[in-house]
Amino acid sequence: MAAHTKNHDYHLVDLSPWPLLGGIAAFILAVGGIVLMHADMPWLFWAGVVAVLYVMFGWWSDVVREAETGHHTPVVQIHHRYGMILFIGSEVMFFVAWFWAYFDAAFYPDEIIQEARTAFTGGMWPPQGVEVFDPWHLPLFNTLVLLLSGTTITWAHNALLENDREGLKWGLALTVLLGVLFTCVQVIEYSQAHFSFSGNIYGATFFMATGFHGFHIFIGTIFLIVCLVRAIAGQFTPKQHLGLEFAAWYWHFVDVVWLFLFAAIYVWGSWGATIAQH
Repeated sequence: MAAHTKNHDYHLVDLSPWPLLGGIAAFILAVGGIVLMHADMPWLFWAGVVAVLYVMFGWWSDVVREAETGHHTPVVQIHHRYGMILFIGSEVMFFVAWFWAYFDAAFYPDEIIQEARTAFTGGMWPPQGVEVFDPWHLPLFNTLVLLLSGTTITWAHNALLENDREGLKWGLALTVLLGVLFTCVQVIEYSQAHFSFSGNIYGATFFMATGFHGFHIFIGTIFLIVCLVRAIAGQFTPKQHLGLEFAAWYWHFVDVVWLFLFAAIYVWGSWGATIAQH
């Protein structure tokens, strides 16, 4: 018995099938995506999606159980925080790539060594014939929605630190509703676009940058829904709530990214351009 007594603060993870199953699911998803681009065979792609979702649910359920059974000691929590910081850092660089693509096309629309770009832009930015969104309409509304959601998630976090269970639940619920509202407004905005993803570099860079941000909002909303369910179940305590803390970090991250998107793509990108009338 003494040989098996735990005398350290680290968590030695039990043997788990999820890394192997996750790799297989990701491979099926990737192959399915490639096949979907070349043939009408959507079943493989969706099988990969279901498999990835199953692995995510099973793996994160195990992590929640580990937290509930006391495996996430203060030392382990520090390392979880390091991991989340590195993840958000990688996400920052992901969006830097899309900003780089947008500004490269915007600042050098008539680069001589890229004749194809000149053909797509007409030597100006935004390209000739492109009617852009009015930044002070739906984009401004969504900006206010996200800023408000940043205050509600902070309210939820502070309420938990003060052991205010009702404030925690209401703060999370409002943040989820605001996240859903943002997504709905963005869908409406996309449906009113006077340009498409293909045909010009403006549409490609616009939809890649704002679309991936919208996808992050969708993922963050799911993250918050899980936190809300866990809060209702009474799983968070003022000293043990990494799930909620990381959800708040992630949500603030997408808030900040949106502010840059709004300022750079919607406001600056509309200067001197033709504003679409709705």
